[in-house]
Amino acid sequence: MPIPGYDPGTVAEFTLDRAGARLDVVAGVVPETVGLEPAATDPPAAALSKPVELVGLDELRAIEAIRIELVYDPAALPPGASPTDVAVGVETDDGWTPIRSAVDLEETTVTAASNDRPPGSTVVAMYAD
Repeated sequence: MPIPGYDPGTVAEFTLDRAGARLDVVAGVVPETVGLEPAATDPPAAALSKPVELVGLDELRAIEAIRIELVYDPAALPPGASPTDVAVGVETDDGWTPIRSAVDLEETTVTAASNDRPPGSTVVAMYAD
């Protein structure tokens, strides 16, 4: 699903099906180098998906919106955990940081949307208690 509120013709869409990841971007300049790749980093203990690398985001210009969607495994939630406490986590210099996200319980996806680049380039669906 493209970013709500934007003409689908202006949204650059990238998917990495084997990792259940999607990246949608609305920007003045979206180079061909932008995309998704499996990340070579170890996931955090709270991970509910495989880590994904957001490639080429530094090259985006005039960003209007970025949307990251990840499929997560609800069976990987800790016992007694609420499925609404799932977030997109971003790897930063200080470790894994959950960012503001919305959970779709029916589709078992978690989505983060912003008007700027995330604070890191590696993302994962994670339990964010």
